[in-house]
Amino acid sequence: MKSQFTLVGVALAAALLSACGGGSNPSTDDAPPARGSLQLGVLAAPQPVTKAQIDAGTKAKGIDAIAGAAQCDVTIRYVYYATRDPQNTIAMASSAVFVPSGTGAACTGNRPVLLYAHGTTTDQTFNMAQVDKNAEGSLVMAFFAAQGYIVVAPNYLGYDRSGLQYTTYLNAEQSAIEMVDGLRAAKTYLNSDSDVKPSSKLLISGYSQGGHVAMATQKVIERDYASEFTVTAAAPMSGPYNLVKFGDVINTTGPINAGATLFLPLMLTSYQKAYGNIYSAPTDVYQQPYAATAETLFPTKETITQLITEGKLPNDPTFTKLFGTGGLLTDSFKSGYLTSNFRKALQTNTLLGWTPKAPVALCGGANDPTVFFFNTTDAQADFASRGKLYPASNLESAASMSWAGATTAATIAGGFAQAKAVTSANAGGGAAGAAAVQGAYHGTLVPPFCSALARGFFQSVLAANP
Repeated sequence: MKSQFTLVGVALAAALLSACGGGSNPSTDDAPPARGSLQLGVLAAPQPVTKAQIDAGTKAKGIDAIAGAAQCDVTIRYVYYATRDPQNTIAMASSAVFVPSGTGAACTGNRPVLLYAHGTTTDQTFNMAQVDKNAEGSLVMAFFAAQGYIVVAPNYLGYDRSGLQYTTYLNAEQSAIEMVDGLRAAKTYLNSDSDVKPSSKLLISGYSQGGHVAMATQKVIERDYASEFTVTAAAPMSGPYNLVKFGDVINTTGPINAGATLFLPLMLTSYQKAYGNIYSAPTDVYQQPYAATAETLFPTKETITQLITEGKLPNDPTFTKLFGTGGLLTDSFKSGYLTSNFRKALQTNTLLGWTPKAPVALCGGANDPTVFFFNTTDAQADFASRGKLYPASNLESAASMSWAGATTAATIAGGFAQAKAVTSANAGGGAAGAAAVQGAYHGTLVPPFCSALARGFFQSVLAANP
């Protein structure tokens, strides 16, 4: 199940040359490509991933019971497209497109589209189409594409073959633009070069950072692109929707979330590039020696272990060493946080105070040490304050999943509890087992169970709106 990218490299060079114009004379140069225009569309792998391969993968990960047997083989495609960066300059980005294939009823004709936003990664080479290298790509392939959904999964600016030297991390409006443009390009490609074509049904989901991006994308599409796309339903998962409250907790009262020393450089650089007023110099926010490299640290082709060894990140396995001696950020940053432009940026990108038009289902785990669960319940309460009563599933509580039916709720809650127990036992139980569960909670344990609930929600909405 190894993706082949030799064709991509050859075709990509040709596409870039044609997009750049033929010379230095402004009167003869080509016009910049339009947002969402397809620059390249190719097969990412010469053969579809078969149902048997997909089922073997979910069984090996112990999630076959909730993933269900694959109904379709999956063809993995790759598109390269034009979007824009926060300075309104044309930039290039890429997207994976997972297309169901086969003879079954779920695998042919016009299929619903899932626009999927991936979670945080520091790896500059990250590409959702390379399912042999990233678990999230293989997960959405198994849970959605293999069940009859076309999945469009943009890689965001700054990753894969994008030329941007940073990534637009947790910038709500900007992220939505990248998602919309990726969807446009993918639909153009599929409508011209695929027997399986996108229907008018548009579903939106994403996990962690992608949960925030998914919610922002629904908001922006319904506000700005309603004449072009109609959102059928959305299911954001474990996202930091209440960013300003999240920031307040991390930077004032605590606790600091697991992974903070990775997330803060991504976020600070993103907002500095977008707004230009987060700091005058990196030393305003970063301690030495980190100030010398933090602004350009991520995304990176180096491993986190390498960065720690090189002294570019604090040597802290929990990635929570933000403040104090040896911490990533200065004490002056912390003391000035409440009146800072950084907090204003968090407020700007907080996803409360808007009203969805399409139905929404939220999901997460109450004991998440990385994205605190209040983000999910705060979003639910905010929607409810304007009459939108949407479920917020807590994987720790079958009762919170009752909207999906008693059997499904019991299956998901029981399966999640069993997955935690297995993780603990494999680490030897006791304190080591508890630490293993906490370490795996956000990145490994929660995603498949929330994905199963999201898929069930989408199926119920589609059944009610054929």
